[in-house]
Amino acid sequence: MKKYILAWDEGTTSTRAILFDREAKIMAISQKEFSQFYPEPGWVEQDPMEIWSSQIGVATEVLARANARPEDIAAIGITNQRETTLVWDKKTGQPVYNAIGWQCRRTAPLCTQLEKDGYKDLLQEKTGLILDPYFSATKIRWILDHIEDGQGRAERGELLFGTIDTWLIWRLTDGEVHVTDYSNASRTMLLNIHDLDWDREILDILHIPRVMLPEVRPSSEVYGHSHTRFFGTPIPIGAAVGDQQGALFGQACFTKGDVKSTYGTGAFILLNTGDQAVHSKNGLVTTLAWGLEPGKVTYALEGSIFVSGASIKWLRDQVRMIDSAEDTEYIATKVNSTDGLYVVPAFTGLGAPYWDPNARGLIIGITLGTTKKHIIRATLEAQAYLTNDVLESMIDDAQIAINEIKVDGGASRNNFMMQSLADISRVRVERPQTLESSALGAAFLAGLAVDFWSGLDELEKMWDLDRVYDCRMHEKNRNRKLRNWHQAVKRARNWAEDYEPWEE
Repeated sequence: MKKYILAWDEGTTSTRAILFDREAKIMAISQKEFSQFYPEPGWVEQDPMEIWSSQIGVATEVLARANARPEDIAAIGITNQRETTLVWDKKTGQPVYNAIGWQCRRTAPLCTQLEKDGYKDLLQEKTGLILDPYFSATKIRWILDHIEDGQGRAERGELLFGTIDTWLIWRLTDGEVHVTDYSNASRTMLLNIHDLDWDREILDILHIPRVMLPEVRPSSEVYGHSHTRFFGTPIPIGAAVGDQQGALFGQACFTKGDVKSTYGTGAFILLNTGDQAVHSKNGLVTTLAWGLEPGKVTYALEGSIFVSGASIKWLRDQVRMIDSAEDTEYIATKVNSTDGLYVVPAFTGLGAPYWDPNARGLIIGITLGTTKKHIIRATLEAQAYLTNDVLESMIDDAQIAINEIKVDGGASRNNFMMQSLADISRVRVERPQTLESSALGAAFLAGLAVDFWSGLDELEKMWDLDRVYDCRMHEKNRNRKLRNWHQAVKRARNWAEDYEPWEE
């Protein structure tokens, strides 16, 4: 009898393998960081072969740590950093260029040109996405333009494109399977999220040959089996899902109106909108959450906050106010309030719902009585304000009442920050015992594909609550703090209007 599901969690800076048992408990974890390359300012690249070797390495290691055999594994589920773009030679299996990371801004000029040419609304209507270098489509175009005979080789079917999930599945099956799932496909800016297929008009606009694109399949399905040279026995590959959609599934947010927020380097808030694609008027993106069978999908609204845990890292590494991230919770409680001080952590601009790349970080309200305790507390409270801004946009777009939000990610361990979120949002905050929600979501989806678990009802029962946070703040105080917060954001955004870069 099969004992485990093996989740591959390929992140932005590291790869992990996590082994789950039938009760969805973690049996072992293995992790390895991989290199990041920055050839020019704003450019981000990764080595596809290093990603593959690190992932197959941690998968082998985690089995050893758990004293498990490959024959004990019912299925492999993959969750991955999204939008990162790879192109490789179909015959040799070798990448033709480094993977271009999701953070990479090199295609900003092409996005500007597409907007000037009048394609912005068309792209958003068909794909649910905002025209931005963030997504994969313009990265594909850049690669084809910057390798020898890129367009010709692509048109002749000699080149293949994939996001990270596609690359890992292709390598794991020794080149036999070239697929992606609904959730990852919806982040390429090439998929029509209404008819669930690659959009011919967008492909023509960007001159991307369809023959290089993977087949789009459900998020929970046996795509193929691992080649025997990797584990000695074939293991079903039963799931692929983007990391944030994986976290939504891992948090058992199966019902329309369910919300999760993941606090890592940035923060990502997703709202399950059921079988309806809700197009945002408030700076959110519409995405496919998952599909459990062909042609039937669940949609979500997503809001991305660029800086979350990174602001705590800034407190530690740049301004050296703390020795470790864990210190922030204790220090923040040593003062009763911020004394009217606000921190807007717009270190790389502001994401949803503002989408203002010119905004800059701001600390306002400093007095002679201000201490580092006030700044640390205000930095944590900023995450509550930013999340609330996204939640209010979601409520307005979807016309759905949000009564609770499930949280995960490393920063969700900070009890002060989670209580602040409950106070500011007036929403019940629930933190699970297992914070590895993306990997758990991939495991759940893979387990469903091979009948390791019976269905959503069984999965929902395995979600274990760790702690609940309810609003404790008086409404008058909350409203005053929100007014001040929005004034601070306004000043952070207006900063760019008259700012001149410093020159010696």
